[in-house]
Amino acid sequence: MSDPVGKLPSELDQLPDRDTEETAEWAASLDAVAQAAGTRRAEYLLRRTLQHAEAAGLALPKLLETDYVNTIPTAAEPEFPGDEEMEAKITAWNRWNAAAMVTRGSKYGVGGHIATFASAAWLYETGFQHFFRGKEADGSGDQLYIQGHASPGIYARAFLDGRISEQQLDNFRQESGGNGLPSYPHPRRLPWLWEFPTVSMGLGPLSAIYQARFNRYLQNRSIKDTANSHVWAFLGDGEMDEPESTAALALASREQLDNLTFVINCNLQRLDGPVRANFRVVQELEAQFRGAGWNVIKSLWGSAWDELFQLDTTGALVRRLREVPDAQFQTYATRDVAYIRQHFFGANADLVQLAGVLSDAKIAECFHSSRGGHEPRKVYAAYKAALEHKGAPTVILAQTVKGYTLGAGFESKNANHQMKKLTIDEFKDMRDLLGLPIPDSAFADGVVPYGHPGANSPEVQYLNERRAALGGPAPARKVKHVALPAPADRSFAPLLKGSGKQEMATTMAFVRLVKDLMRDKETGKRWVPIVPDEARTFGMESLFPSAGIYSPLGQTYEPVDRDQLMYYKEAKDGQILNEGITEAGAMADFIAACTSYATHGEPMIPFYIFYSMFGWQRTADQMWQLADQLGKGFIVGATAGRTTLTGEGLQHADGHSHLIASTNPASLNYDPAFAYEIAVIVKDGLRRMYGETPEDVFYYLTVYNEPKVQPAMPAGVEEGILKGLYRFNTAADLAEAAPAADAPKVQLMASGTAIHWILEAQKLLAAEWNVAADVWSATSWGELRREALECDEALLRGEVRTPYVTRALEGAAGPVLAVSDWMRQVPDQISQWVEQDYTSLGTDGFGLSDTREGARRHFGVDAQSIVVAALAQLARRGEVPASAVKEARERYGL
Repeated sequence: MSDPVGKLPSELDQLPDRDTEETAEWAASLDAVAQAAGTRRAEYLLRRTLQHAEAAGLALPKLLETDYVNTIPTAAEPEFPGDEEMEAKITAWNRWNAAAMVTRGSKYGVGGHIATFASAAWLYETGFQHFFRGKEADGSGDQLYIQGHASPGIYARAFLDGRISEQQLDNFRQESGGNGLPSYPHPRRLPWLWEFPTVSMGLGPLSAIYQARFNRYLQNRSIKDTANSHVWAFLGDGEMDEPESTAALALASREQLDNLTFVINCNLQRLDGPVRANFRVVQELEAQFRGAGWNVIKSLWGSAWDELFQLDTTGALVRRLREVPDAQFQTYATRDVAYIRQHFFGANADLVQLAGVLSDAKIAECFHSSRGGHEPRKVYAAYKAALEHKGAPTVILAQTVKGYTLGAGFESKNANHQMKKLTIDEFKDMRDLLGLPIPDSAFADGVVPYGHPGANSPEVQYLNERRAALGGPAPARKVKHVALPAPADRSFAPLLKGSGKQEMATTMAFVRLVKDLMRDKETGKRWVPIVPDEARTFGMESLFPSAGIYSPLGQTYEPVDRDQLMYYKEAKDGQILNEGITEAGAMADFIAACTSYATHGEPMIPFYIFYSMFGWQRTADQMWQLADQLGKGFIVGATAGRTTLTGEGLQHADGHSHLIASTNPASLNYDPAFAYEIAVIVKDGLRRMYGETPEDVFYYLTVYNEPKVQPAMPAGVEEGILKGLYRFNTAADLAEAAPAADAPKVQLMASGTAIHWILEAQKLLAAEWNVAADVWSATSWGELRREALECDEALLRGEVRTPYVTRALEGAAGPVLAVSDWMRQVPDQISQWVEQDYTSLGTDGFGLSDTREGARRHFGVDAQSIVVAALAQLARRGEVPASAVKEARERYGL
């Protein structure tokens, strides 16, 4: 410990020491403690000093780790307001029915998870009895992100309060009959109970952060008072390995989201074994969250440990707890007392002495079962402290035993996540442990019975009284539909009439439309523009000063471009959510906004605009989460297509997003070619999602950054735009070089920017090859396919229906050639319902850097390539000579 001052970090050396003598005295005092009482005492004093400084608000670096003990000591625990005996009975019934439901279902081979809820039961029950606000009180209630594998326990509680029947419990994971229960939290399958789908691990914590943030957004924009809504996210310690789980921790602390609490069930086990076999996951998580600015509360040890800590006068016990790896502690939970005495207490003389005054029963209780997450008083203290903490979000690290109360065959076993049932004898042991009045005769037929104390029992009465005091049942999803008025037609008129001689990209057309819609007196404030740090790319900077960028702090600085018309304006009531470089965060924002109609009874109209492929490719799992959660809004893939991004190359060239999007049943996918098509689609989307009879769908539109003259909308094409296909023009409409009346015919079909290639090809075919081509705009390959599949399904029921695409092309002469800036599989989705000869051109393969013209020639989708492909189709039919194909290839240099 010599010359400690000289070992101070270099950044402190740069600060002038105003009192070198005082500094030396502090250093000398520390040296004296180390020499007289040992280095461990000196370390203890330093930690306590830093903790005191932090509590006093001094601007010092925080300790990233504290001792492996409870944050709230027993003496500081608040008085428990509930009836512990009654709550223990309620929890026992829920434990039993959760295990019985999964075990009974195992005979059908449908599986289920038992051990997760068994470890977390008190984490949920304490919240349901004392904290989680329901939706029948003022406001929106709390938002609960339930850990997916704990769903049996939530179903068991809903059975106890009468919301789920015994028949439904027996239909766990058997939904096809219409009276079953989904395996995990799933709003689309059980929309009256579940609000948030969470079993795709990592998405729950990410979504919870952005939900808490969106609650503040609604509050700060004076749309909904969410002051009493709290977001609770229940997570597993293994789940925290997912990158999404911790991706937005800094956002939560930066925006001071004290309306958010993470509850991490630290049972030290993941699906196959220990979460951190050779380390301590609790300490790792504490450091991670504290470093990100969160308030951390550890609830690790139950009351049985109080005696041990009181006897630990040397700190040997605390040091030993800090050094034992998780896998070893898991082993202690399964071994006898002799093993624990030897391998835990035998580590040093101080611990041997401590163990000498402990009974075998006390050691067994401490190491086998006594955990902070298993005692309602400990959990209550942690939850209360979390709600009272202001200025930062809170994470509660609650230690539990996985498979707790399920018996020696389950508790702390590596395989318990995959174990789907208990034997009858194990159930009887569990019954005795929980003290449930279930007689042996109830097992007479070899089937585990469900247990219920009766609808009028003291347990159910207590449960209902507690929920009534907190605002009704939870979890619960309640939708009170509020239809939004249709925006005025004047917002759509500029796009419908075209751009005249001015060129305009469809990306800009969409942005202009939304800008006008945001001015609407009735619904303008409900638009939520969401962009991941590409607003200027999409021409959205004009929205900055008018709508403002949301920041709960407002603007605490003078922006560098303040003297410009379109300056960077942040505001507490800002409308734009500019998320930085995080597509996952932007999607989480989008989901919160898309489901505000259900969560808060406030329908919002979000549009999330992203760059090229960095939506469906990067966050498709969240798109499914959006569908699961019955979200409504507009996803906009800007700078779309594989060949429109000049010079960007492979990682930006999107030729497949429409294919990925087509796999999502809730996504209505459009690839509009013209500005007026965008206007028609958006207007109808607002009707379908927010009108009198809303649908649980969302829209995906792709728009392009290639400036083109935008034509006025032809008459009578609205239906075709929405259904996915209409004839834009015919060969007879060509002003010059119209083909002869008896010329061979071909139907050219395209979506998006490819419409301009086939329009050019149409002219070439007429002028140079005497071929008459009609041009079709295919606004949605996906909607054409969806409707055709519905016709096929109707046929199985004996109803004969002709698909729209078949009817639209009926009588169209010649073959069909479909072209797009996407993989050929995208237009090929409709091929089986096209009665004409059908082929396609697309941008299969990897993207590359080049000019638009060079890229299109590379992929064979430019106008000249389309001409050659059309001639080849006609040659196969004998309608043009084969030599014409060869001649065309040579003429165009293909």
